[in-house]
Amino acid sequence: MRKKVILLIFFIIIFLVITVPAYALSPSSSKIYKGIDVSEWQGDIDFKKVKEAGIEIVYIRAGQGFSYEDAKFERNYEKAKENGLKVGVYHYVTARSVEDAKLQAKFFVSLISNKKIDCKLAMDFESFGNLTNLQINEIALAYLKELEQLSKKEVIVYSNTYAAKYKFNSEVARYPLWVAQYGVNEPQDNGKWKSWEGYQYSSTGRVNGISGNVDLDKFTENIFLSNVEEIPEVEKPKCDKEDRILYKVKKGDTLTKIALEFNTTVSHLVEINNIKNSNLIYTGEILTISCNHNNNQNNSSTNQSMITYKIKSGDTLTKIALTYNTTVSSLVNLNNIKNSNLIYAGETIKIIPNNSLSGSNAYYTVKRGNTLWEIARMYNTSVANIVRMNGIRNPNLIYPGQNLRIN
Repeated sequence: MRKKVILLIFFIIIFLVITVPAYALSPSSSKIYKGIDVSEWQGDIDFKKVKEAGIEIVYIRAGQGFSYEDAKFERNYEKAKENGLKVGVYHYVTARSVEDAKLQAKFFVSLISNKKIDCKLAMDFESFGNLTNLQINEIALAYLKELEQLSKKEVIVYSNTYAAKYKFNSEVARYPLWVAQYGVNEPQDNGKWKSWEGYQYSSTGRVNGISGNVDLDKFTENIFLSNVEEIPEVEKPKCDKEDRILYKVKKGDTLTKIALEFNTTVSHLVEINNIKNSNLIYTGEILTISCNHNNNQNNSSTNQSMITYKIKSGDTLTKIALTYNTTVSSLVNLNNIKNSNLIYAGETIKIIPNNSLSGSNAYYTVKRGNTLWEIARMYNTSVANIVRMNGIRNPNLIYPGQNLRIN
């Protein structure tokens, strides 16, 4: 009889853990607008059809890092405006120091100078490499403050739920949030932000006028800028007459780190600087970097934290992104993928994984206050699956520091 009672209690606990919903993050206002975000990877977009499909707001990638301008930015901006869509812009940040952050913010503003933008300027900082949380937040704050100062506009933080909860601090959370979380009706509460102004709920949406997948978003009325006058003119970070910049090596720099920052390759830096040993550079040394040498970081030597992943039958970019706690857009950008819905078994791609994950399986280190329900929602899986894969006897008992296999 006692065994039956214990077994009954066990199943009741499982039921409660699975059925009690996690707290959701609320929109900042009741008025919701349908939106998408796009980059060069969507090709030539028919914005007339996009408008007719009911889309009201489009966020457009302006560029990436220090010197890469999105190949479709100008066209996307002009065509979206022509067809009466409200336009926002975002920049993919690759900074690895406060100085880098300010430089990249300046580059972003130079790309959107003299343009009329309708929505808050977005910082897309999601690829952290080996940065500590302290460094991540110092970089994010430096970037946001510089962006505000140069553009004279309000700004917004784009982040997935995991980074919002475990990476960014309360100072960054003073800025509004555009949150990404897929497979749920509402984004999960992250304990930092009180509401969202943007919610990216799918990376595999379909919209008339766009070939292939596109990110789908919801935006509140608070996403709009209070002042839509033209962005002040800011010059791009200067190159010399030979289209080069000079970079002073800082303590802790490596060629890999510098290559990632400037969207180039280690081999290119070695070649143009006549470096004999790529593992030997000195603080204070001056390196020449070509401003227009943009390789989108396709070489694995560009980033020591990259791994190579061989695609298996049944894989999708969404599934791979969830496994390695990254995003579909990051995978697309890193691998120059033209159609995010078209990948092949046996093909290899580069990934910058989160440090808490390893190998071809996802692992999560339990933090204080975590529940299995919360972790399952985070990785778009089920409590039952985590219980089964980890041989958990009591799903209500997990411990800080415990490593859980997710899939």
